[in-house]
This record gives sequence, C-alpha cells and structure tokens, in this order.
Amino acid sequence: MVSHIEPHQYTLRRSVSCCGIGLHTGRPVTMTLKPASANSGITFFRSDLPADRVVPAHMDKVVDTTLATTIGEGTAKISTTEHLLAALRASGIDNVNIDIDAHEVPIMDGSAGPFVHLLQRGGRKQQRALRRILRITSPLTVTDGEKSIRIEPYNGFKVTGHICFGDDVIREQSYSVEVTPERFSSEIARARTFGFVEQVEQLWRNGLALGGNLNNVIAIHWDGRSILNEEGLRFDDEFVRHKVLDLIGDMALLGGPVLGHVIADRSGHGLHLDLMQSIVDNPQCWEYVKFQKKGNVIRRRTIHGTRTRPKQLPLFFPPPLRGRAGASACPA
Repeated sequence: MVSHIEPHQYTLRRSVSCCGIGLHTGRPVTMTLKPASANSGITFFRSDLPADRVVPAHMDKVVDTTLATTIGEGTAKISTTEHLLAALRASGIDNVNIDIDAHEVPIMDGSAGPFVHLLQRGGRKQQRALRRILRITSPLTVTDGEKSIRIEPYNGFKVTGHICFGDDVIREQSYSVEVTPERFSSEIARARTFGFVEQVEQLWRNGLALGGNLNNVIAIHWDGRSILNEEGLRFDDEFVRHKVLDLIGDMALLGGPVLGHVIADRSGHGLHLDLMQSIVDNPQCWEYVKFQKKGNVIRRRTIHGTRTRPKQLPLFFPPPLRGRAGASACPA
C-alpha cells in the first residue's frame, strides 16, 4: 500500500499572489503562483531580471545553505525557499510556476501558514499525468560531528526531529509526525522561525536579517529564559516543529513524493542537502513506484533492481552534486 499519496499530479486551479518583505534585505517582495503543465515541477521566475530568470526548484540548483536554502541558475538566485516549498509539497502541488520580483521568498510571519492559506485560495487542479514516487528500501545515514540525519523505509512520509540547545527556553525537544496535508496544516505550518537576540543583532551588524522583527521571528531573550514576543508560543515545542517544517521544504527539492522516515538529530539545511545527495549517490537503496492507468483502473507498478546512478528524470533527481559530510550507504 502507498500511504495516502494520490496517483495523479496536481497544479493550482487559479493564480494567487502575496506581498511581504525579504527576511534579510527587508525589501518588499511580490510573488505570484501560477498553474503549470504536468511534469514541469516547481519553477521560479525572477520577474525583476532581464535574463537568467528561470530557476527550477531542484537540489542541483542549491548554491547556499547558510541560514536558509538558496537556489540559483546563472545570475538568478532565490533564497529562503524552504517554507514555501514545504507548503507546496505538503499540500500536494506538483507543478507550479512562481513569479517573484526579488531574490528572497517573502518571510510572511516566519512560518508556512500564510503559504498554506494562499494555496487554499488557489485551489488544486488534478492533471492527467500520474505520479512517480521514490520509495526508500534500505536505510541511509549522513553525519557531521554530533549532527546526523537518516532516512529509512516507511510506508508513508514521516519526519522525526530532535534539537538540543543550552538555553532554558528551547532546551531539548523532539517531535515526530506522519506528514499529511491535514497534519501539516494543523501541527506544523504555523511554527515560526526563531533566533537568539544576540545572533540577530550580529546579523544586523553584517547587513543581514534586516527584515526580521517580532512579527516574523521568535526572539529568545538575552538571558535565554524567555522570548520577547508578547503573544508567546503557538506550540510548546514550536522550535522543533519549525525544524521539521524546514526539513520538509528542503526535501521537496528531490522533485516529487518520497516514501520514507527521515530522522534528524540537530540537522540543518546543509545536512538536508547531504542526505538528498546520498540518496542520489546510492540508487540501490531505493526504488520507484509508478502509477499506471489501464482503462479506468489505476494500478501501481514498482520498478525493482535500480543499481546505477540515475540520469536526469522529469520529477526526480537532477545530475548529482558532491556531498560534504560522511555518508554510510546501505548494503549493495
């Protein structure tokens, strides 16, 4: 059984737009999400640039994982992609064109909640094309010092996150969730990004986080015992839930649905990218599940025995990158 994954691809029913500011530049951003053709995936278009405007949302386009995930093609870059991509993936949108007039996705309230509402306004349109799903068949683990991330076989898409900080607000938190549209919307989407006040001040001195404020960032007090946001937390464990949100958004850069359980211990954007690279580098650890239609019946067909590095495919795996951290491959 392929857990709760619909066989058909989806796009938006109608175009929808939003305005906000970039987290780091503090400048206004307008973004419009438009319906896209089947098998085209998620594609950004920099409407403010005369050339090099198109940036596909694929892992081989990642150019920076410092503070956020930034993708780029030529001179065009799109930063802070993870919240929007998490909303798209969790909402079941496969194909969308995104027009944006700046190099940052608007931060909105620091969560994916506004993007979920935006997608609900746009609605979903079923397309005739059928999905291809990547199913993990053997575990893969990537480590970087005390940090680690692992993906193992699971009949669905599940994420377990663990974080540990030295303050009295976050301390140690763990959270595990079976990612469905309903649970993402109610349990994950509204979790906001966070930072320690002294870190934010350092970013300001370096010309970064200029759009960060108490409306879009959970600010942890200098004493590490409280937060500065008057409305408080949305969840008692909002910090680890946001880390899970980031992971879901980064994993969307694989290009399609995944069946597996991702277990992340103090990981970040860089380690997320390393996990995706490890998947690409170890095709013996996964297989494709393809939906096929015969008459009025849609059946699943599993493609077994994948033993060679995959070529570029419509919805999965652009040409491979070189990972940075150590990876332990599954048995051949």
